[in-house]
Amino acid sequence: MATAAVAPPLYASSSSSSSSFSTKLGSPNKPLFNNIFFLRPPLPSTKLKTTTPRLSVSAAATTAVELGQAPQSSTPAKTLPFRVGHGFDLHRLEPGYPLIIGGIDIPHDRGCEAHSDGDVLLHCVVDAILGALGLPDIGQIFPDNDPKWKGAPSSVFIKEAVRLMHEAGYELGNLDATLILQRPKVSPHKEAIKANLSALLGADPAVVNLKAKTHEKVDSLGENRSIAAHTVVLLMRK
Repeated sequence: MATAAVAPPLYASSSSSSSSFSTKLGSPNKPLFNNIFFLRPPLPSTKLKTTTPRLSVSAAATTAVELGQAPQSSTPAKTLPFRVGHGFDLHRLEPGYPLIIGGIDIPHDRGCEAHSDGDVLLHCVVDAILGALGLPDIGQIFPDNDPKWKGAPSSVFIKEAVRLMHEAGYELGNLDATLILQRPKVSPHKEAIKANLSALLGADPAVVNLKAKTHEKVDSLGENRSIAAHTVVLLMRK
């Protein structure tokens, strides 16, 4: 009786000699593959992260404002290497008021009508710092219906903003401000404004930038009926 032919195995064992690798692919007497291993990927971790709730800056500041006080703590809810804030302010120009920009009295026939001294530049710098810290704006912390702030110099507001910035563990990285007014020309006063602003911030003048633009005689700004300012600040973790 004839013996049935046995088909060659599909997979070779790990003990196959190294000579099998030299066999041409597709040889009828040698396996097509050698030493096949199947790997199972590890299961994803199911460990849950736990966090401890913290009172945010905004919550703490809002509570302080409701009590009629400036916020006493400005520790951010999340520690970040840097924080960015933007400030904007606009005031109507009227005869009979002084025009104060960056703490400098600018000769002009009109000035800002405001509850305080109406310093549009310092107001928007304060808002930029408060915004970077996640705090309420200047109008909430220093409300214009409080007689205490009637005619107050805006340097008071900016010093408080700087205090809150340091208390939160930050310092000024750099500041970029833009004044928008049709008249008067700011260029003759720019260096004095920049120097005073740097001193109020306790910052090197090299990180404080000031630009001034007209509004091309468009709307209230261009018609010399108002003045506006934008400020962007970068706060760096100490």
